[in-house]
Amino acid sequence: MKAVHFGAGNIGRGFVGLILHDAGYELVFADVNAELIDALAASTSYDVHAVGENSSSRTVTNYRALNSGTDEDVVVAEIATADIVTTAVGPNILKFVAPVIARALQARDASLPPLTVMACENAINATDVLKGEIEGRLGDDSAGALGRAVFANTAVDRIVPNQEPGHGLDVTVEDFFEWAIEETPFEGAPPVIPAAHFVPDLAPYIERKLFTVNTGHATVAYHGWVEGATTLADALSVPSVFAEVKAVLEETKALLVAKHEFDPATQEAYLEKNLVRFANPYLTDTPERVGRQPLRKISRHERFIGPAAELAERGLPTDALLRAVAAALRFDAPADPQSAELAGLLDTLTPEEFTVQVTGIEPGHPLHDRLLATVRAAVAFRTPEE
Repeated sequence: MKAVHFGAGNIGRGFVGLILHDAGYELVFADVNAELIDALAASTSYDVHAVGENSSSRTVTNYRALNSGTDEDVVVAEIATADIVTTAVGPNILKFVAPVIARALQARDASLPPLTVMACENAINATDVLKGEIEGRLGDDSAGALGRAVFANTAVDRIVPNQEPGHGLDVTVEDFFEWAIEETPFEGAPPVIPAAHFVPDLAPYIERKLFTVNTGHATVAYHGWVEGATTLADALSVPSVFAEVKAVLEETKALLVAKHEFDPATQEAYLEKNLVRFANPYLTDTPERVGRQPLRKISRHERFIGPAAELAERGLPTDALLRAVAAALRFDAPADPQSAELAGLLDTLTPEEFTVQVTGIEPGHPLHDRLLATVRAAVAFRTPEE
């Protein structure tokens, strides 16, 4: 069995690649980072160190590495004969991966079993997005080529922090992980991935993860940034930050229980588990890394505005989520281009324009007026009194 994985970074090596390796797949990493690909190509193994209450180490072998920028034809050939193709490149990069997969589907022998395609990204229905990008590049061959693949959405969950300098190809990750895959597209014959679990309806799992793990993680980062914390564990040790994170997760819990009928006690236990995960002292993650790309994170269907909008539509509280948005509007990390872009938009757009253009919440929506007040306060904070 062979799996081609786009994205040879820490998540690719320390999460998706590890699970596929343990499932018995030969791995082919594809990435445009020449230095990383060269290092992988010159190696025979790397280690994944899981840290936390149940620490362990695993060695990954039986892999190859290809530069998808300079060796696209070779990557196409590998995908054309693979069993699985996965991605961990970021939602915004899927459009660059799509043409390569499209070419591979056109070249794939129709007698082979369908290629399983799964985008393992922190975004709702990322595989559907990838499929749409692929379809747009197939033209008249769309139906035939798409028939050679099965597209399945996934929900992935593992915290992979910045790595210590000099770590090489080894990766340190938290000891908890979850990979949920929708089973319906496989019509009773899912791929062999023992560490993943296949579910009939993925939407509740995606939103549970996005609105608990991602929302909570980003809340720690933004409130921690405001408090000057250097790590997420340090941030959560600040009582006011812990209280804000707990309050945000109680609001998203209320939405998940109301919308997906999760058992309140089960969701509360999941919430508490994630508070422990965020405070893992073995993970030296930083507010700067977790808070990067704030514009994406305060967009319409992402981790703050998405649940806040649905809560407002149900007449449920959104105070803590809006305070988290306020903290995000103060994020100003020099190494993150989006934080500079965010600052520029706050300086050049009116609060009304910013609210609609950046968050997607239109006037008349039940969240709009309070969100607009949050943006106005952020603009006032940035404009010292004369």
